[in-house]
Amino acid sequence: MCGIVGAVGNSPVNQLLYDALLLLQHRGQDAAGIATMNGSSFSMHKANGMVRDVFRTRNMRSLPGNAGIGQVRYPTAGSASSEEEAQPFYVNAPFGLVMVHNGNLTNAHALKAELFSTDHRHINTESDSEVLLNVLAHELEKTTRGNTLAVVDVFTAIIGVHQRIKGSYAVIAMIA
Repeated sequence: MCGIVGAVGNSPVNQLLYDALLLLQHRGQDAAGIATMNGSSFSMHKANGMVRDVFRTRNMRSLPGNAGIGQVRYPTAGSASSEEEAQPFYVNAPFGLVMVHNGNLTNAHALKAELFSTDHRHINTESDSEVLLNVLAHELEKTTRGNTLAVVDVFTAIIGVHQRIKGSYAVIAMIA
């Protein structure tokens, strides 16, 4: 069980995301993270611990942007002590993707092997969230084939994700 949140606004959303994560703290107390988007650039801060301990004033200042996502973590897969498994997760191709996830993928181990052998993607952690992000990235890459991203491509990629993944999950993602 984790808590995830996303926000888009006309002004910076870092404080809104922080406040939302404080309200979601009961959903996970092992780690917290926020990623914001300013133009087409992502800024991110994440660490193990409670929201109030992870984010200090200097961290909040380093999260500019009018769109963002956040997560508080209670691990159901992977390692609770691994700071690398705190979310959000990021991949730079295609386009730049950042994602938070809550749920449990029942075929994560098989997908991890498939991502490596067939899709040529390397997974750095034991987190099923990183697997899910890389499945989404691969499906987007396959759908766009190097062309400019269109709305229909996102929906086509998501259909591909749903066909490959088994389990239950909620996801918020941003595409640069």
